[in-house]
Amino acid sequence: MPGSVRLARDAMTKFAAAAGAGERELAAVQLAVSEALTNAVVHAYDDDPGQIDVAAWLAAGELWVLVADDGHGLRPPGDRPGLRLGLGLISQLSDGFALVNRSCGGAELRMRFALTSSAASEANQEYSVSTTGRRAPQAI
Repeated sequence: MPGSVRLARDAMTKFAAAAGAGERELAAVQLAVSEALTNAVVHAYDDDPGQIDVAAWLAAGELWVLVADDGHGLRPPGDRPGLRLGLGLISQLSDGFALVNRSCGGAELRMRFALTSSAASEANQEYSVSTTGRRAPQAI
């Protein structure tokens, strides 16, 4: 569905803002989540539509974001499109991340962002959103 990456990214950004993320932290969350969602859309299902699940929670002043799919799982790069910069960017923007194959199939990207706001350390919240992503047609 066109716009699904934007909708999920915006939902996570709003959650991060409500959790107490500052301006710099919001920018990092927004870009990292966008990269993670785009990776799932491009690599998880090839040209087929598929479900992407996004969840976030706040615990002990840290924002955790999970982006998961039921697609092909982690595979060697091969000839798939992309500049191969997304995971490197996510590693620079987040305070920790892990990318793993899911036991039920697909891949899961877990990102952690330390929030500096005192409001963030006082709250425990959870949010999730599911979206359907389809890879955009490639020009030949």
